[in-house]
Amino acid sequence: MAARFFAAGIDLGQALADAPCDMAANTELIVNEGDTAPDFTAPTSGGGEVSLGQFRGQTVVLYFYPKDNTPGCNKEACGFRDAHEAITSNNAVVLGVSADSAAKHDKFIEKFGLPFTLIADEDKSICEAYGVWGQKKFMGRTFLGIKRMTFLIDANGVVQKVWPKVKVANHANEVLEALSDLGG
Repeated sequence: MAARFFAAGIDLGQALADAPCDMAANTELIVNEGDTAPDFTAPTSGGGEVSLGQFRGQTVVLYFYPKDNTPGCNKEACGFRDAHEAITSNNAVVLGVSADSAAKHDKFIEKFGLPFTLIADEDKSICEAYGVWGQKKFMGRTFLGIKRMTFLIDANGVVQKVWPKVKVANHANEVLEALSDLGG
């Protein structure tokens, strides 16, 4: 059976029955401020591989987003692109994570001129470790997907800030402010 998609690119094959969903109970964070960030190794855009541990000594902006080339994800990625120089001047690196393949990430990077690494979490193991894979609602449908969240991880691998409900319009500026407060 071919996958059917909402206009926003959500695969209805992942949609669950229209059963009641207690979203309040589904917002508990797995990784909290003060926790050691779960390590991972995964394929990336450009055919490489990245591990969180390789960034010890740098602050990491680890942002999770649902899908390449969708309106909200485009806006969020472009926000980080536009703020990239200011972020890197704070001794920080941006890593984006979605379940898209590395090949899709390459096209996304090329289309929008993204200067940072995108991680291909096709098996959703990183998403699960950070608690961002779960039930979502869109247009009255409940389905499994990636929740848009960001984690600010300090140079020692400790989560300093979590944004559990990202609003993409001003998110890069919020991250810059938190980086400034952290002292880079």
